Amino acid sequence: MNTIIVYESLSGNTMEVAELIQGTLESEGHTVTLYRIGAKQPLPSMGDYDIIFLGTYTWGKGITPKRTKKFVADLGYKPDNIYLFGTGDTQFGGDDLFCHALDRLAKFYNVEYPVLKIEQSPRGSQEEKVIEWTKGVLRNEKIRNG
Repeated sequence: MNTIIVYESLSGNTMEVAELIQGTLESEGHTVTLYRIGAKQPLPSMGDYDIIFLGTYTWGKGITPKRTKKFVADLGYKPDNIYLFGTGDTQFGGDDLFCHALDRLAKFYNVEYPVLKIEQSPRGSQEEKVIEWTKGVLRNEKIRNG
């Protein structure tokens, strides 16, 4: 399967999650394109991908970063093969606002598959959480596509 991981990262945490997802997908035989929002790369044609991963951090008290919002607007459609992941920090707004950017994106895209929320860095037990979530996405795609 042809897969793209689109992400925005400020401190590197969301990039680490994207790279873990990439490694898991590649170990399962997927061709993966990594696209960093704001890196001034031309946007690939999203219709060319079987699975789209979109990752972002949450800014301040639950805000979606401006470049992520712009990416969503520039995309111009709501793909049904999109999976959301991201990082946040509960010290900014507690559990109610933790990774709130993902909650907003999930509502916008009307995603049914659970979003992946990581506290700061995906190290330690959270690394396994990323890997298991990614494998779950692959199982979900097999079911969804029959």
